[in-house]
Amino acid sequence: MKAIGPIPAGYKAIDGELAIGGVTASALARQAGDTPLFVYSTDHLRQRVADLRAAMPQRLAIHYAMKGNPFPPLLTLMNGLVDGFDVASGGELELALAAGVDASRISFAGPGKRDRELERAISLGVTLNCESEGEVERAIAIGVKLGSTPQLAVRVNPSFDLKGSGMKMGGGAKQFGVDAERVPALVKRIVAAGAQWRGFHIYAGSQALCADAIIAMQAQTLALVEQLTSAIGEPPRHVNLGGGFGIPYFPGDEPLDIGAVGAALGEAFDALPAVLTDTHFCIELGRYLVGEAGVYLTRIVDRKISHGEIFLVTDGGLHHQLAASGNFGTVIRRNYPVTIANKFDVAPQEVVSIVGCLCTPLDKLSDQAHLPRADVGDLVAIFCAGAYGASASPANFLGQGPAREMLV
Repeated sequence: MKAIGPIPAGYKAIDGELAIGGVTASALARQAGDTPLFVYSTDHLRQRVADLRAAMPQRLAIHYAMKGNPFPPLLTLMNGLVDGFDVASGGELELALAAGVDASRISFAGPGKRDRELERAISLGVTLNCESEGEVERAIAIGVKLGSTPQLAVRVNPSFDLKGSGMKMGGGAKQFGVDAERVPALVKRIVAAGAQWRGFHIYAGSQALCADAIIAMQAQTLALVEQLTSAIGEPPRHVNLGGGFGIPYFPGDEPLDIGAVGAALGEAFDALPAVLTDTHFCIELGRYLVGEAGVYLTRIVDRKISHGEIFLVTDGGLHHQLAASGNFGTVIRRNYPVTIANKFDVAPQEVVSIVGCLCTPLDKLSDQAHLPRADVGDLVAIFCAGAYGASASPANFLGQGPAREMLV
């Protein structure tokens, strides 16, 4: 038997079934017309943003990194909850605009932006988080061609990273950003060319659960902002401090103490030099805002025994939940939080492995988990499915196609 991750707070049972947004899992599956199905909870999303605002200093703006989940109805909801959106492609930019996000509230990061993407962003007045000197030169030239002033920030590749993070985005040689020592000269080039210098984007890592590590990273980031400001001789209008806030996925994971992070950041803001008094600061969060708000529902289509082990075969799989299968950057496979949705309040009775419908041994959603007795027709719920699920999985692998999605 292998442990499963902690089910996020806020999920309750109605008549013994898992309920999301006050509706049972089986009713949601009927509404959707079929499974597999991603369900995103409006209540969870609103509560997460409210809790975060309460914990963070008032000076700090909250941006949604929409790579976490670009589902259009969710974007429309988030547009009314957060202060800005961070996109990482021309496609995400168009989705944000379609959701009603004003272009002035959008920043565009990511290496390898195409000229057509730069042109679209510049024409709209979107802030470009430039990843290299070459990208800056292309943006300046495009601005001249369009007769528009590019809004350019510089993404900085810091010498430090976020300790204990699931994915390191800074420190050492990286495809992201401009090495810190080259940033002052690049900013001066932006200003001299007549472009609008917007500030810095400094992202050191993601998926950290240790408050002390995030506090240390933010302190290093603010110190770097001071150093760069001194070298440039002009304060940035805006600084994106990155994100890094993680959520508990696996056995033993504990929620991030955002109260401690917010208190430390407030003290750090109070100690900033006067030259940064008018600088606007934000954090950029994706997974932390939406991850725990999502549940993946998949129906059991077969129950079988092999060499004494029970396998529950579902109509879903890694083509929708690559991360839960352990094939999205995980070194050692561990179980996401999982339950039998229509038996949410039933005590565990057997040890089973939950597998998908794909013809590959990689397609395993839960390994030797202790769960209630389940049969064909029952619903499996995989939690923490609100981020990097539907959009980050190979939906068309073996011709299976995408899952349904709904916001409730």
